[in-house]
Amino acid sequence: MPSNFTTMIQVNQLSKDFSLSKKQMAETGSSSASLRVLDNVSFECKPGRIFSLLGPNGAGKTTALRIISTILAPSSGSVKVGGYDVVNEGSKVRSSIGFLTGSTGLYERLTPEELIAYFAKLHGVEKQAFLKKKDELFTLLGMHDFAKKRIGKLSTGMKQKVSIARTMIHDPEVIVFDEPTAGLDVIAAKNIIELIRSCKDSNKTVIFSSHIMSEVDLLCDDLAIIHTGRILFNDTMLNFRKEMKTDNLTEEFIRVVTSSN
Repeated sequence: MPSNFTTMIQVNQLSKDFSLSKKQMAETGSSSASLRVLDNVSFECKPGRIFSLLGPNGAGKTTALRIISTILAPSSGSVKVGGYDVVNEGSKVRSSIGFLTGSTGLYERLTPEELIAYFAKLHGVEKQAFLKKKDELFTLLGMHDFAKKRIGKLSTGMKQKVSIARTMIHDPEVIVFDEPTAGLDVIAAKNIIELIRSCKDSNKTVIFSSHIMSEVDLLCDDLAIIHTGRILFNDTMLNFRKEMKTDNLTEEFIRVVTSSN
C-alpha cells in the first residue's frame, strides 16, 4: 500500500442496513423489515494522526469499523483504504490493515508463539522480518514469560496482549481499534493506550472507537461523534474544545448526543 497518501481512509456517504426477521420486527416494534445502522456517514483519517469514532453503545461504531476492515459490506456509499476500495479490492486492503477488537477470539489450544507465527504466515511475512517483529512486540508487551503457555490458560489482560501482537505482526500501515480497552484492568488498558500512541509516532493511520471520553481526550487528534448511525460532529479535537458549550468534555459529548434526539 502506498505510504504517501495524505488521506489513508476515506469514508463517503456510507450506509448499512440489516435485514430483520419477523421475530426481530416484533421484538423491536419495527414495521420495517430492515434496520438502518449507518446513515450517510462520511469522514477521513490521515497518517500520523489518531482519529476517534466516539458514540454511545449501539451508535454504529463497530459496524463502520468492520466495513473499513472488509468484514462487512456496505449497503451504499464507499470506503477506500490507501486508495483501494474495500469491496472490490478487499485483499489489498486486508494486507495492510490491522484490526483489534475487545473480543479477542483467539485459538485457545495454541500458545502465543504458535498463534503469532500462524498469522505471520497468513500475511506472508518473511521469516527474518517475523522473528524481529515478534521479539519487538513480545518485549514491548511483556509477553516472553507466557509465550509458550496455552492461550486458554491466560488471563484476560494476557489474551489482549496476544491480540495486539496478532494485529501488529505484519506491521500494518492502518490500525483499527474497536473499543480496545473494554473490560480490561487499568494496566492492560494503559498498554493499549501506549500502543496507540506508538502507532501515531510511527506515522501510521489510527482509527479507534470508544464511548469513553477520557480515552478520547488522552489520544485523539481528530474526532467524529456518531449517534443512531449518523455523524453529529466531525472535526479536530482542538475545534471540539473551542466549540464546547459545557464545562467538561464528557458533558459536552452528552450534550451533542442528546440534542440530536
